[in-house]
Amino acid sequence: MLVQWSVGVTVLVDSVAWFLVSLAAGYGCHRLGDRRLEHDTALTRLRRFERDGRVYERRLRITRWKDRLPEGGTLFAGGYDKRQVTRADLPRYLRETRRAEYTHWAIMAAAPAFALWNPWGLWLAMVVYAVVANLPCLVIQRYNRARVLRILERRR
Repeated sequence: MLVQWSVGVTVLVDSVAWFLVSLAAGYGCHRLGDRRLEHDTALTRLRRFERDGRVYERRLRITRWKDRLPEGGTLFAGGYDKRQVTRADLPRYLRETRRAEYTHWAIMAAAPAFALWNPWGLWLAMVVYAVVANLPCLVIQRYNRARVLRILERRR
């Protein structure tokens, strides 16, 4: 811990920092070119255990809660609203699921930096917050991408 503040100041700094990290990650991923989002990478590739997204339906009952989370696709100019997708939009939608997934991975990756000004217990709370706030969003992106890939495979 490089600096030491009162708990109140630390929580305020943490709140502002998470807001700025989220904005920066969102903007940075918004700026990614479509070509970089055309294909999955090691980070975004669906894994065998996900069973084409079905594991999320059976184990997490994702269809019951996925629409309750906020949609941030239109936060920046030129963004994409993923709530209204047509069949013609599916290739773009795939790219946007990758963009959103990268955004949430980037936000979570910032958690170690919070150790610079947080005592151990509060830093651990920041890590838990990062996971709890972003993991559902990651799961939704992976689930939606698996569904879209199944639809596109049936089309071929």
